[in-house]
Amino acid sequence: MTFDNAYSSVFIKPIGIKKVKVIRTNILLKAAQGDAYSIEELCLALWEPVYRFIYHRVQNREEAEDITQESFARTLAYFRNHGEPPHNVLGYLKTVGVNIIRDSWRKRQLQGKVVNWEDVKPLVEDNQTELVQRLRIESALERLKPEQKTVLQLRILMGCSVADTARQMGKSEAAVRTCQYRALQTLARYLDDVD
Repeated sequence: MTFDNAYSSVFIKPIGIKKVKVIRTNILLKAAQGDAYSIEELCLALWEPVYRFIYHRVQNREEAEDITQESFARTLAYFRNHGEPPHNVLGYLKTVGVNIIRDSWRKRQLQGKVVNWEDVKPLVEDNQTELVQRLRIESALERLKPEQKTVLQLRILMGCSVADTARQMGKSEAAVRTCQYRALQTLARYLDDVD
């Protein structure tokens, strides 16, 4: 495409569109100068192929529309700053669109995930809470009678059955169940006293 003759024509045939779009060089030059009619004509001629190109990459209609619009805005800004449109306007628009897509992907990667701080529980507080609870339970267990403490250790902490606990302690199963019941009642009372 040459800009020697202001009335020469530029032929642009976007992929997927069978009709050849003709954009006159004088329209490109007027668009570079900020002429609203020329900008509108340029957008009407190139909007669809640029949109299709960008949509193919992002697969989101709203995002593709926003990126296409931003591509045209940046291209028109380039026109104004340099006074002359690039040689391949469609290619330039597509390149601008790809650069915008890359920038948005980079921003997303740098930003990371959004976290609601109210939903996050600090690990330090959880560990401290568990430690305090464990110390309270150990303190209450120390206050139990040795027989009650042994029953709770075998039945609850080690997971032994009533029969195994009775065998290890040399007691009947009924005596083990009674001792466990009393030990749990006493332990609950000790824990309530600490609060």
